[in-house]
Amino acid sequence: MSAKQEFIDIFKTHIKREGADKLLAHLMSSASDFFTAPASTRYHGAYEGGLVEHSLNVYECLCDYMERERVRELYGLEASNETIAIVALLHDLCKMNFYKPGFRNVKDDNGVWQKVPTYEIEDKLPYGHGEKSVYIISGFMRLTREEAFAIRYHMGFSGSEEPRNVGSAFEMFPLAFALSTADMEATYFLEGKN
Repeated sequence: MSAKQEFIDIFKTHIKREGADKLLAHLMSSASDFFTAPASTRYHGAYEGGLVEHSLNVYECLCDYMERERVRELYGLEASNETIAIVALLHDLCKMNFYKPGFRNVKDDNGVWQKVPTYEIEDKLPYGHGEKSVYIISGFMRLTREEAFAIRYHMGFSGSEEPRNVGSAFEMFPLAFALSTADMEATYFLEGKN
C-alpha cells in the first residue's frame, strides 16, 4: 500500500468530526502538494513524498507512546484514536506548498563542484511552524484546545519558541509532550539524515 493510501485510510477510519472530509479533499486536491512534498530541505524526508511518510511515522510513534503502561497508568495520559490521528497526521501541514525544487553546489569525491537537486523554502504563508498547521486545520474543522496546543508545540524545545512557553504547554497539555516525543523519534531514529 502506498503512503498516500495508508494516510487516507487512517484519516477516514479515525477522523470523523465535522469538516474532516473537506480537509482531506483539500489535501488530495491540486491546491495541495501534501502527498508529494518533502519533509525538509536536506535532512529527514528530503525527497518526494517525505512529508506523508514522516506524518505516518509520527502517527506510529505516537500510537506506541500512548500504549506505554507508564504513560497510561502513572501519567494518566489518554487520548482518543481520533485525537491521536489528528495531531500526528496533521502536525506538519505547515510544510504543504512550502518547498520548491532547486539546486545546490556540492563537491564530489574528486573535489569537483557538482550541481545536485535539492529543495528550497518558498513560504507563501509566513505564519510560523506549529501555529501555521493549527491555522490551516482550523479553516476546515475545529480542534480541541489540547489538540491545538499539541500541534502548536510539537517542535518542543528544538523550535524557536520561548522555552518557558514550551515548558508550560507541556505541563498543561501532556499530549503536546507526547507528540513532540513522537516527532523527534520519527525524525532522528526512523528517518535521519538523507
